[in-house]
Amino acid sequence: MSFEAQPYRVRVPDADLEDLRSRLARTRWPEPAPVSGWDQGVPLPLLRDLCRYWADEYDWRAAEARLNAVPQYRATIGGLPIHFLHARSAVPGALPLVLTHGWPGSVLELVGLVAPLTDPLAHGGAAEDAFDVVIPSLPGYGFSGKPTAPGWGVERIAAAWAELMAGLGYARYGAAGSDWGTSVSSLLGAQDTGHVVGLHLVPPLAGPDPAAPDDLTAAERDALDRLRERGRSASAYSEVHRTAPQTVGYALTDSPAGLCAWLGEKLLTWGELSRDQVLDQVTLYWLTGTATSAARLYAESIDRVAGWIGGVDAEPVPVPVGASIFAAEVPRPSRRWAARRYPDLRHWAEHDRGGHFPALEVPDLLVADLRTFFRPLR
Repeated sequence: MSFEAQPYRVRVPDADLEDLRSRLARTRWPEPAPVSGWDQGVPLPLLRDLCRYWADEYDWRAAEARLNAVPQYRATIGGLPIHFLHARSAVPGALPLVLTHGWPGSVLELVGLVAPLTDPLAHGGAAEDAFDVVIPSLPGYGFSGKPTAPGWGVERIAAAWAELMAGLGYARYGAAGSDWGTSVSSLLGAQDTGHVVGLHLVPPLAGPDPAAPDDLTAAERDALDRLRERGRSASAYSEVHRTAPQTVGYALTDSPAGLCAWLGEKLLTWGELSRDQVLDQVTLYWLTGTATSAARLYAESIDRVAGWIGGVDAEPVPVPVGASIFAAEVPRPSRRWAARRYPDLRHWAEHDRGGHFPALEVPDLLVADLRTFFRPLR
């Protein structure tokens, strides 16, 4: 199998940034919602202020510089160009680790983890906790290519990641991720058991045993209640992505304010992010024109993910697993639910802060959990 990675550097033309500002200035705004707060979506004053900041003050070049501070490459895998960051540690014997983002995230969500993972001595850790870090952009996301035919679901992405890690020369490696990254990492562990030493998942996707529907603790009942409420009040985006990514994609690709509302609703309500952190993600989707192609992953794979979350599908993943559960995360599986699907569950951490984007919100906690879980697997 041949593998050739070409160096890559992000440099968005000034004209693209000027076009973005021009489009924002010409936004055709709707009237305010007839109800207060978030009951019908992102409040108009909040979004107008965020878009004003985006046009007048936000600095994309700073985000670009953070990406370009890490070596980047593109390699063709399965006929599709895959963009990835690859930072080797200076510590001999560092454990390779592939980190996978989700939606509405990107490699910009995870790039801040590179320094503490590759150089732990400079970031409160020990040399023996060093990692070589690989952070790919999901197909259809960021600077990876956009699939032109069906089939790029989480199973195929996991197979592509196995090919990527082999192409980079890694015979033993760990995998970690959140959101879509949880599913991709789990399948990577199931498919490439001879090379994957362990998985760290944020959170593991697992649900109650359907054969014992009444055997629930109070915490498990609360977790199911929160999951049902999320489904009732805040899951329309997922169903639209599953059924009509092309339809919504026309609006998201044409209107930066519309894209900011669509992504920003989740970035602002699933975690505690700054305006710049929110706009880093939104701007990357805008400049790469990937809102539509990214949404198509739901059409490919969200039904399978629902089976894992609901507990209907608990096919075992045999490699060692660690899990982090952050305070504001939904879903919120219990340890025994996770153990049905991940029988070699070795590390379980529940935190009293953080949400869906721990790499941005509480990177200290996430890095500590990654070090702790992988330490005995090196």
